[in-house]
Amino acid sequence: MDLRRLGAMFSFFSVTRVSILCLLLGCCASEPRDSAQNSPLGRDGNGTDWTATRRLPHALIIGVKKGGTRALLEFLRLHPDIRALGSEPHFFDRHYARGLGWYRSMMPKALNGQIVMEKTPRYFVTPETPGRIHGMSRDIRLIVVVRDPITRAISDYTQIISKTPGIPSFESLAFKNRSSGRIDSLWSPLYIGLYARHLERWLAYFPLSQIHFVHGERLISDPAGELGRVQDFLGLQRIITDKHFYFNKTKGFPCLKKPEGSSKPHCLGKTKGRTHPKIDPEVIRKLREFYQPHNLKFYQMAGMDFGWQ
Repeated sequence: MDLRRLGAMFSFFSVTRVSILCLLLGCCASEPRDSAQNSPLGRDGNGTDWTATRRLPHALIIGVKKGGTRALLEFLRLHPDIRALGSEPHFFDRHYARGLGWYRSMMPKALNGQIVMEKTPRYFVTPETPGRIHGMSRDIRLIVVVRDPITRAISDYTQIISKTPGIPSFESLAFKNRSSGRIDSLWSPLYIGLYARHLERWLAYFPLSQIHFVHGERLISDPAGELGRVQDFLGLQRIITDKHFYFNKTKGFPCLKKPEGSSKPHCLGKTKGRTHPKIDPEVIRKLREFYQPHNLKFYQMAGMDFGWQ
Protein backbone atom coordinates (compact mmCIF):
# COMPACT_ATOMS: atom_id res chain seq x y z
CA MET A 1 0.00 0.00 0.00
CA ASP A 2 1.55 3.36 -1.03
CA LEU A 3 1.92 6.40 1.21
CA ARG A 4 -0.96 8.31 -0.43
CA ARG A 5 -3.47 5.59 0.38
CA LEU A 6 -2.12 5.28 3.92
CA GLY A 7 -2.45 9.03 4.37
CA ALA A 8 -6.05 8.98 3.23
CA MET A 9 -6.87 6.20 5.69
CA PHE A 10 -5.29 7.97 8.65
CA SER A 11 -5.96 11.65 7.90
CA PHE A 12 -8.74 11.87 10.50
CA PHE A 13 -6.62 10.39 13.29
CA SER A 14 -5.09 12.34 16.20
CA VAL A 15 -1.40 13.10 16.63
CA THR A 16 -1.03 9.81 18.48
CA ARG A 17 -2.35 7.90 15.48
CA VAL A 18 -0.02 9.86 13.25
CA SER A 19 2.85 8.68 15.42
CA ILE A 20 1.69 5.07 15.11
CA LEU A 21 1.74 5.50 11.34
CA CYS A 22 5.25 6.85 11.73
CA LEU A 23 6.22 3.67 13.54
CA LEU A 24 4.74 1.55 10.73
CA LEU A 25 6.67 3.50 8.12
CA GLY A 26 9.91 3.24 10.07
CA CYS A 27 10.58 6.93 10.54
CA CYS A 28 10.57 6.55 14.35
CA ALA A 29 13.30 3.95 14.36
CA SER A 30 16.74 4.84 15.61
CA GLU A 31 18.69 6.55 12.84
CA PRO A 32 22.33 7.49 12.41
CA ARG A 33 22.95 11.22 12.46
CA ASP A 34 23.51 12.83 9.10
CA SER A 35 23.65 16.33 7.68
CA ALA A 36 20.14 16.18 6.22
CA GLN A 37 17.45 17.82 8.29
CA ASN A 38 14.44 16.34 6.48
CA SER A 39 13.14 12.89 5.66
CA PRO A 40 11.66 12.48 2.14
CA LEU A 41 8.17 11.37 3.15
CA GLY A 42 6.58 14.59 1.82
CA ARG A 43 2.83 15.27 1.81
CA ASP A 44 -0.05 12.98 0.96
CA GLY A 45 -3.00 13.78 -1.31
CA ASN A 46 -4.86 15.46 1.55
CA GLY A 47 -2.03 17.88 2.25
CA THR A 48 -0.95 16.13 5.45
CA ASP A 49 2.75 16.70 6.06
CA TRP A 50 4.55 13.43 6.80
CA THR A 51 8.02 15.01 6.70
CA ALA A 52 10.23 13.99 9.62
CA THR A 53 12.72 16.68 10.56
CA ARG A 54 15.34 17.33 13.21
CA ARG A 55 13.96 19.90 15.62
CA LEU A 56 15.24 21.57 18.74
CA PRO A 57 13.82 19.95 21.91
CA HIS A 58 10.37 20.78 23.22
CA ALA A 59 11.20 19.26 26.64
CA LEU A 60 14.33 18.51 28.67
CA ILE A 61 15.09 16.20 31.57
CA ILE A 62 17.53 18.47 33.36
CA GLY A 63 18.33 16.47 36.49
CA VAL A 64 19.32 15.17 38.84
CA LYS A 65 22.26 12.82 38.57
CA LYS A 66 21.51 9.44 40.23
CA GLY A 67 17.89 10.49 40.65
CA GLY A 68 16.40 8.12 38.07
CA THR A 69 16.76 10.15 34.87
CA ARG A 70 17.86 7.20 32.74
CA ALA A 71 14.91 5.10 33.86
CA LEU A 72 12.51 7.98 33.18
CA LEU A 73 13.90 8.52 29.69
CA GLU A 74 13.70 4.84 28.79
CA PHE A 75 10.13 4.64 30.06
CA LEU A 76 9.08 7.77 28.14
CA ARG A 77 10.52 6.40 24.91
CA LEU A 78 7.65 3.91 24.90
CA HIS A 79 5.29 6.74 23.96
CA PRO A 80 4.73 7.08 20.19
CA ASP A 81 4.46 10.86 20.49
CA ILE A 82 7.92 11.21 22.08
CA ARG A 83 11.19 11.19 20.17
CA ALA A 84 14.08 11.18 22.63
CA LEU A 85 17.83 11.24 22.18
CA GLY A 86 19.35 8.23 23.96
CA SER A 87 22.74 9.76 24.77
CA GLU A 88 23.43 12.85 26.87
CA PRO A 89 24.52 15.69 24.54
CA HIS A 90 25.70 18.04 27.33
CA PHE A 91 25.08 20.95 24.99
CA PHE A 92 24.14 23.66 27.49
CA ASP A 93 26.89 22.80 29.98
CA ARG A 94 29.85 21.60 27.87
CA HIS A 95 29.31 22.14 24.14
CA TYR A 96 27.39 25.41 23.98
CA ALA A 97 30.04 27.02 21.76
CA ARG A 98 29.17 24.55 18.99
CA GLY A 99 25.88 26.37 18.42
CA LEU A 100 22.23 25.47 18.06
CA GLY A 101 22.76 24.06 14.57
CA TRP A 102 25.05 21.38 15.96
CA TYR A 103 22.60 20.74 18.81
CA ARG A 104 19.70 20.30 16.41
CA SER A 105 21.74 17.88 14.31
CA MET A 106 22.02 15.65 17.39
CA MET A 107 18.24 15.29 17.74
CA PRO A 108 16.25 12.36 16.34
CA LYS A 109 13.96 13.06 13.38
CA ALA A 110 10.35 13.67 14.37
CA LEU A 111 7.00 14.32 12.73
CA ASN A 112 5.09 17.53 13.27
CA GLY A 113 3.28 17.15 16.61
CA GLN A 114 5.77 14.76 18.21
CA ILE A 115 7.70 15.95 21.26
CA VAL A 116 11.48 15.96 20.92
CA MET A 117 13.44 15.66 24.15
CA GLU A 118 16.82 14.85 25.66
CA LYS A 119 18.23 14.39 29.13
CA THR A 120 21.43 15.72 30.65
CA PRO A 121 21.29 15.61 34.47
CA ARG A 122 24.15 18.07 34.90
CA TYR A 123 22.01 20.90 33.51
CA PHE A 124 20.17 21.34 36.82
CA VAL A 125 23.29 22.23 38.80
CA THR A 126 25.25 24.19 36.15
CA PRO A 127 24.76 27.94 36.76
CA GLU A 128 24.82 28.98 33.08
CA THR A 129 22.25 26.51 31.79
CA PRO A 130 18.93 28.19 32.76
CA GLY A 131 19.79 31.35 30.83
CA ARG A 132 21.11 29.44 27.85
CA ILE A 133 18.03 27.22 27.64
CA HIS A 134 15.76 30.25 28.02
CA GLY A 135 17.63 31.84 25.09
CA MET A 136 16.69 28.83 22.96
CA SER A 137 13.06 28.56 24.07
CA ARG A 138 10.99 30.42 26.62
CA ASP A 139 8.21 27.82 26.40
CA ILE A 140 10.26 24.66 26.88
CA ARG A 141 9.05 22.13 29.45
CA LEU A 142 11.55 21.08 32.10
CA ILE A 143 11.53 17.80 34.05
CA VAL A 144 13.55 17.23 37.23
CA VAL A 145 13.80 13.83 38.91
CA VAL A 146 14.69 14.23 42.60
CA ARG A 147 15.21 11.76 45.41
CA ASP A 148 16.33 11.90 49.05
CA PRO A 149 19.60 13.88 48.79
CA ILE A 150 21.40 11.54 51.20
CA THR A 151 20.47 8.39 49.30
CA ARG A 152 21.32 10.21 46.08
CA ALA A 153 24.75 11.21 47.44
CA ILE A 154 25.55 7.64 48.51
CA SER A 155 24.49 6.39 45.07
CA ASP A 156 26.69 9.03 43.47
CA TYR A 157 29.65 7.98 45.63
CA THR A 158 28.99 4.32 44.77
CA GLN A 159 29.32 5.17 41.10
CA ILE A 160 32.51 7.15 41.74
CA ILE A 161 34.26 4.32 43.57
CA SER A 162 33.26 1.86 40.83
CA LYS A 163 35.27 4.00 38.41
CA THR A 164 37.96 5.22 40.81
CA PRO A 165 38.67 2.55 43.42
CA GLY A 166 40.86 3.51 46.33
CA ILE A 167 39.45 6.99 46.95
CA PRO A 168 38.78 8.01 50.57
CA SER A 169 35.65 6.85 52.36
CA PHE A 170 32.29 8.60 52.01
CA GLU A 171 32.50 9.59 55.69
CA SER A 172 35.83 11.38 55.30
CA LEU A 173 34.84 13.18 52.08
CA ALA A 174 31.51 14.38 53.49
CA PHE A 175 33.17 16.58 56.11
CA LYS A 176 35.57 19.50 55.94
CA ASN A 177 36.61 18.45 59.41
CA ARG A 178 34.97 15.34 60.79
CA SER A 179 35.95 16.04 64.37
CA SER A 180 34.13 19.38 64.26
CA GLY A 181 31.24 17.92 62.23
CA ARG A 182 31.44 20.58 59.48
CA ILE A 183 29.79 19.25 56.33
CA ASP A 184 31.60 19.87 53.03
CA SER A 185 28.64 21.19 51.07
CA LEU A 186 30.83 21.83 48.03
CA TRP A 187 31.70 18.13 47.63
CA SER A 188 29.81 17.26 44.45
CA PRO A 189 27.70 14.36 45.81
CA LEU A 190 26.42 16.64 48.60
CA TYR A 191 26.24 19.86 46.56
CA ILE A 192 23.88 18.34 43.97
CA GLY A 193 21.36 17.62 46.75
CA LEU A 194 20.95 21.31 47.61
CA TYR A 195 17.88 21.35 45.38
CA ALA A 196 16.45 24.67 46.58
CA ARG A 197 19.66 26.51 45.76
CA HIS A 198 19.69 25.16 42.21
CA LEU A 199 15.96 25.68 41.68
CA GLU A 200 16.28 29.38 42.51
CA ARG A 201 18.36 29.87 39.36
CA TRP A 202 15.73 28.17 37.19
CA LEU A 203 12.85 30.15 38.66
CA ALA A 204 14.65 33.34 37.67
CA TYR A 205 13.98 32.36 34.04
CA PHE A 206 11.01 29.97 34.02
CA PRO A 207 7.67 29.89 35.85
CA LEU A 208 7.04 26.93 38.12
CA SER A 209 4.27 25.81 35.75
CA GLN A 210 6.94 24.86 33.19
CA ILE A 211 8.87 22.69 35.65
CA HIS A 212 7.68 19.22 36.60
CA PHE A 213 9.20 17.32 39.52
CA VAL A 214 9.33 13.53 39.38
CA HIS A 215 9.43 11.87 42.81
CA GLY A 216 12.43 9.54 42.49
CA GLU A 217 11.29 7.13 45.20
CA ARG A 218 7.82 6.86 43.68
CA LEU A 219 9.34 6.32 40.24
CA ILE A 220 10.54 3.02 41.73
CA SER A 221 7.46 2.11 43.78
CA ASP A 222 4.81 3.41 41.35
CA PRO A 223 6.36 3.99 37.91
CA ALA A 224 3.00 4.06 36.12
CA GLY A 225 1.71 6.79 38.43
CA GLU A 226 4.77 8.97 37.95
CA LEU A 227 4.76 8.39 34.18
CA GLY A 228 1.07 9.29 34.08
CA ARG A 229 1.80 12.66 35.65
CA VAL A 230 4.70 13.29 33.26
CA GLN A 231 2.48 12.49 30.27
CA ASP A 232 -0.12 14.94 31.63
CA PHE A 233 2.57 17.61 32.03
CA LEU A 234 3.65 17.10 28.41
CA GLY A 235 0.05 17.27 27.20
CA LEU A 236 0.07 13.67 25.99
CA GLN A 237 -2.45 10.88 26.17
CA ARG A 238 -1.70 8.42 28.98
CA ILE A 239 -0.42 5.54 26.86
CA ILE A 240 2.32 4.33 29.25
CA THR A 241 0.49 2.53 32.08
CA ASP A 242 1.05 -0.15 34.72
CA LYS A 243 0.73 -2.85 32.06
CA HIS A 244 4.20 -1.87 30.82
CA PHE A 245 6.07 -2.57 34.09
CA TYR A 246 7.12 -5.31 36.46
CA PHE A 247 9.30 -5.06 39.56
CA ASN A 248 12.72 -6.73 39.37
CA LYS A 249 13.49 -7.91 42.92
CA THR A 250 17.14 -8.57 42.14
CA LYS A 251 17.84 -5.04 40.89
CA GLY A 252 15.35 -3.40 43.21
CA PHE A 253 13.61 -1.27 40.62
CA PRO A 254 10.99 -1.59 37.87
CA CYS A 255 11.73 -2.96 34.41
CA LEU A 256 9.77 -2.87 31.21
CA LYS A 257 7.81 -5.99 30.36
CA LYS A 258 8.91 -8.07 27.41
CA PRO A 259 7.86 -6.44 24.15
CA GLU A 260 6.48 -8.60 21.38
CA GLY A 261 9.24 -10.19 19.35
CA SER A 262 11.80 -9.89 22.15
CA SER A 263 13.20 -12.81 24.10
CA LYS A 264 13.52 -11.03 27.43
CA PRO A 265 12.23 -8.02 29.39
CA HIS A 266 14.11 -4.73 29.17
CA CYS A 267 15.93 -3.66 32.34
CA LEU A 268 18.53 -0.97 32.76
CA GLY A 269 22.16 -2.06 32.56
CA LYS A 270 24.48 -3.56 35.16
CA THR A 271 25.60 -0.10 36.29
CA LYS A 272 22.10 0.51 37.69
CA GLY A 273 21.11 -0.96 41.03
CA ARG A 274 24.62 -1.26 42.52
CA THR A 275 24.86 -2.24 46.18
CA HIS A 276 25.59 0.84 48.29
CA PRO A 277 28.35 0.80 50.90
CA LYS A 278 27.29 0.91 54.54
CA ILE A 279 27.65 4.40 55.96
CA ASP A 280 28.25 5.25 59.63
CA PRO A 281 24.77 5.96 61.12
CA GLU A 282 26.15 9.00 62.94
CA VAL A 283 27.21 10.48 59.59
CA ILE A 284 23.72 9.84 58.23
CA ARG A 285 22.25 11.60 61.26
CA LYS A 286 24.47 14.67 60.73
CA LEU A 287 23.57 14.78 57.06
CA ARG A 288 19.86 14.64 57.91
CA GLU A 289 20.33 17.66 60.18
CA PHE A 290 22.27 19.44 57.46
CA TYR A 291 19.73 18.82 54.69
CA GLN A 292 16.55 19.41 56.72
CA PRO A 293 16.28 23.20 56.21
CA HIS A 294 17.30 22.86 52.56
CA ASN A 295 14.66 20.18 51.99
CA LEU A 296 11.93 22.21 53.68
CA LYS A 297 12.77 25.23 51.52
CA PHE A 298 12.69 23.03 48.42
CA TYR A 299 9.27 21.62 49.36
CA GLN A 300 7.96 25.17 49.69
CA MET A 301 9.45 26.32 46.39
CA ALA A 302 8.29 23.23 44.48
CA GLY A 303 4.86 23.20 46.10
CA MET A 304 5.30 19.52 46.94
CA ASP A 305 6.32 17.62 50.09
CA PHE A 306 8.63 14.76 49.15
CA GLY A 307 8.66 13.34 52.68
CA TRP A 308 12.40 12.90 53.11
CA GLN A 309 13.11 12.30 56.79
